[in-house]
Amino acid sequence: MENYFGSTWEALFAIAISTFVLFISIIILVRISGKRSFSKMSSFDFASTIAIGSIIASGILLKDITLIKTLVALICIFALQSLVAYLMRYANFQKLVDNQPLLLMDGAIILHENLKKAHVTERDLRAKLREANVKQIAHVKAVVLERTGDLSVLHSENAEAIDQWLLEDVEKK
Repeated sequence: MENYFGSTWEALFAIAISTFVLFISIIILVRISGKRSFSKMSSFDFASTIAIGSIIASGILLKDITLIKTLVALICIFALQSLVAYLMRYANFQKLVDNQPLLLMDGAIILHENLKKAHVTERDLRAKLREANVKQIAHVKAVVLERTGDLSVLHSENAEAIDQWLLEDVEKK
């Protein structure tokens, strides 16, 4: 039994120890950097999540990648993510790194050019309106493709207008 499915018991033990240490390290790093690390994802958050997964897998499975190298790489990714989160306070940096929210419906008017730009079909739009419990298209005030890829539906049966502050950062073209 020295060679269990193509591996030694020592190698399997090393993988188990690495997995345990990295799992605990991820919990600590997420607690330090905040929930943003794995919240609804923007482009940068998605890239960070992929990098974190790759680093963890490499650290666990590749014998040339030591536990210390893996921990340093993880700390660097989390530090970079925290730095980017801080810099997102500045509009110019935010435009460089993140997606801009995009208006897909202005009231009951479907903005077809924006649908094309966002790669959203009318079928997807209708599904989201149904999901938001819209009963009449005339009740729609706005539909926004958020930076995370979610569709937000603002609707009301009465004639109240949308507070423009809600649409301040939304691209309207």
